[in-house]
Amino acid sequence: MLRSGRVASIIAATLGNLPVTCSENLSVKKNASASVSSAQAHDGFSYSRDHFEALVDLALKHAKKLGATNAGAEASEGCGLSVSVRKGELENVERNRDKSLGVTVYVGHRRGNASTSDFSSAAIERTVQAAYDIARFTAEDPTAGLPDEADIETQQRDLDLFHPWTINSEEAAQLALRCEAAALNTSRRITNSDGAAVSAQQSHFFSAHTHGFRGGYASSRHSVSVAPIAKLPGRNAEMQRDAWYSSMRSADELASPEAVGRYAAERALSRLGARKIATTECPVLFESPVAAGLLGGFVQAVSGGSLYRKSSFLLDSLGKAVFPKHIDIDEDPFLLRGKGSSPFDDEGVRSAPRKVVKGGRVEGYFLSSYSARKLGMKTTGNAGGSHNLSLTSRLTQPGDDLDAMLKKLGTGLFVIELMGQGVNYVTGDYSRGASGFWVENGEIAYPVHEITIAGNLKDMFMGIEAVGADTYNMGAKSTGSILVNRMKLAGS
Repeated sequence: MLRSGRVASIIAATLGNLPVTCSENLSVKKNASASVSSAQAHDGFSYSRDHFEALVDLALKHAKKLGATNAGAEASEGCGLSVSVRKGELENVERNRDKSLGVTVYVGHRRGNASTSDFSSAAIERTVQAAYDIARFTAEDPTAGLPDEADIETQQRDLDLFHPWTINSEEAAQLALRCEAAALNTSRRITNSDGAAVSAQQSHFFSAHTHGFRGGYASSRHSVSVAPIAKLPGRNAEMQRDAWYSSMRSADELASPEAVGRYAAERALSRLGARKIATTECPVLFESPVAAGLLGGFVQAVSGGSLYRKSSFLLDSLGKAVFPKHIDIDEDPFLLRGKGSSPFDDEGVRSAPRKVVKGGRVEGYFLSSYSARKLGMKTTGNAGGSHNLSLTSRLTQPGDDLDAMLKKLGTGLFVIELMGQGVNYVTGDYSRGASGFWVENGEIAYPVHEITIAGNLKDMFMGIEAVGADTYNMGAKSTGSILVNRMKLAGS
């Protein structure tokens, strides 16, 4: 049985505090003479915040000189290291570095955009000219324009998002090898691997526009992952694959590579002996990482683009019950080290914590300035997407771990993996390939695969009976396991 305690142990285990080293583009593919080089070009970014500010100011000044009504510009740089291994051998070492300057120009309500990776003054002026020319020949859109000055963030807070990881390719390879070795040593039935990987990434940007916004920050994201393959004895025996990873802003919060490897192996082993099941209707329990996808479906349906295009099954849902009364959804852009944290959105509009769903009722959409104007509403500071969403239930108790949620499921399907993109956001129809476990009387009976689960997101949202306390944050959307009262299962 998959135990929520094992997930907790992974979160609790940590790597040592190592503070990303970047170099110019380098890719070393596996070959007979491949070796890991520890040579480093230098540490840190190539460009300073002051340099980015000068580039952005040059772009805005030239836009005004050309006759632009308004303009905005952003300079950014990203770099990192990715190392992968497979079956105890180095597979790939990649160093990435990219840079960009994007310019948006408004001529009245006509908008043009252009970008360049050349930071010379002449290249920036040509880029601004290109954006200006595009704007002059674009159809006028009355809702196009910069955000209102009253919505601009003027005081940027530090959200502790930047934790560079000084790790070279040799050290990263050793961590990946430890992760894969832990998976392979878990059981003799772990006979193969799709490999393990370690990634250390960092970036920074500066953005400004002519309505008074000026801001930017640096951020980082690091990860360790592995995908082991389990096999039953026998020449043509069944094989099952699973994977696990840990991803954090700071390397010292990553799970240990051994913990990630062992847990990934246990998941693969638990899937051996999978069966098909007969077509039926039953309750479905979504494991917490999978359940976060349901939260993503809600965000898609109540985002400005879907709403003003009238391509959402949740049109005009503001103030209406979409979930049961025990469900709340909160957004917190100011969560320290959060994967969806930001002091302002992509337009420089201030962010703020808020209730998106309260007691099952929709309290707010996800709107940029443009989509808000299209809808005759006010921006919610979500240009670029949502920030650190959390779905919770008022019925959840501290003891509602995975075992308790299986008891609440009773007899039905426990889903740990979904496949395919079978969601129609216009109608809400939902159909995905799935695998997991058949549960009887609150206990896992056997693994199942090659099934399809189907329903409608409206019914699934209203059919949420319970949310577990087994929250595991795999990204910017978090929730415990979610129990939906009834779905259709297409099996054999």
